[in-house]
Amino acid sequence: MIKNFLISCACLISFSIYAQNGTVSPYSYFGIGDSRSNGTVENQMMGGLQMYSDSIHINLRNPAAYSRLALTTYTAGISNNTLRLKDFTEQQNTSVTNLDYLAIGFPIANKVGLGFGLMPYSSVGYNLTSVSGETTNIFSGEGGLNRVYLSIGFEPIKNLSLGATINYNFGKLDYDRLQTVESVQFGTIDNRESKVNGFDFNYAANYMKKVGEKYTFFAHAGVNTQVNLVSKNTEIIGSFSTTNGQEIEVIDVDLDAQNLRNTELKIPTNTTLGLGFGEERKWFMGAEYSFQQLSSFENTFLRIENIQYDDASSIAFGGYFVPDYDSFTSYFKRITYRAGLRYDQTGMVVNNKEINNFGITFGFGLPLGNNFSNLNLGFELGRRGTTDAGLIEESYFKVNVGLSLNDKWFIKRKIN
Repeated sequence: MIKNFLISCACLISFSIYAQNGTVSPYSYFGIGDSRSNGTVENQMMGGLQMYSDSIHINLRNPAAYSRLALTTYTAGISNNTLRLKDFTEQQNTSVTNLDYLAIGFPIANKVGLGFGLMPYSSVGYNLTSVSGETTNIFSGEGGLNRVYLSIGFEPIKNLSLGATINYNFGKLDYDRLQTVESVQFGTIDNRESKVNGFDFNYAANYMKKVGEKYTFFAHAGVNTQVNLVSKNTEIIGSFSTTNGQEIEVIDVDLDAQNLRNTELKIPTNTTLGLGFGEERKWFMGAEYSFQQLSSFENTFLRIENIQYDDASSIAFGGYFVPDYDSFTSYFKRITYRAGLRYDQTGMVVNNKEINNFGITFGFGLPLGNNFSNLNLGFELGRRGTTDAGLIEESYFKVNVGLSLNDKWFIKRKIN
């Protein structure tokens, strides 16, 4: 009862958190914002690996993992991301706190599990100033896309698990530009808004095979199909007083005449392949490679000139270690220690410079009491972007906190 109450409270809190900006990155200016679908804290702290699954944790990125759930599991995660933004001449620090996911998973039959939840998919949040001679442009944006999902996983034959997820993505993206010219009384306004929604699907296959008596071999394949989004757009342009900021004249742009009222955003298919090896409840290590033909992506409504897209890829390494999961004498021996690293070629090319990301992750799974629930703490250090070609380099430190609560489903309480 208490656990259900906690989850209900988290649901209410989530709506207020999703209303805030989920990022403060200048690179959220491009595409549909910063991608936020990185999985639970447990997976993120192993370099973002999605292949690993067990019977007491939800895996948001791998629907095949639901086949292994033995108990009903509630999970939620929050994060705080502190960034140092640096260009060729100066730097500044900023931070943002978010609710990252809220989900539930449970077994519905032998080797069959179901799950659903809510999480952010992308976030837009930036404020940039560009000065060229006597002209100043101020760019700002906010909003993002949220995602609700339904997953099922099952084990049709021994050692092989299959799973599928349907995602519904929805949200609003706002982009503003204010332009002023020195000694000119009026400035110009350009406000663009996109209301976006659409579906995609995620399919996964896990293969786990015992090697000898102690060890297990892992193989994983996952395909996140093309995200087909429909964007309903509006644009307002006009002028304002540089003295008091008051709008002078504002009109709606006829986007129908430009065939831009309703546009499509197609985010290409992302494929992930992985291999791993480990000893159950003791240690695990694995590697994954993901690739995506992002070069086919475009956002015709925004008409950003200094961005192009190349094919994207990512490589991740990670694992965990538990000294003694059932130790009665030492709490520290029951802690799960996780670590990993990842390198992402994001596919974004801004001012003819590739925007890549490198991150190092580590964290701890702290048991709660004598049951299977746990508190997961994670940390990530990384760097994205470059100071070349007038761009910005981001150095970030991310702190994650995740809660995983377990209980049995439909068990009647007995009073003796």
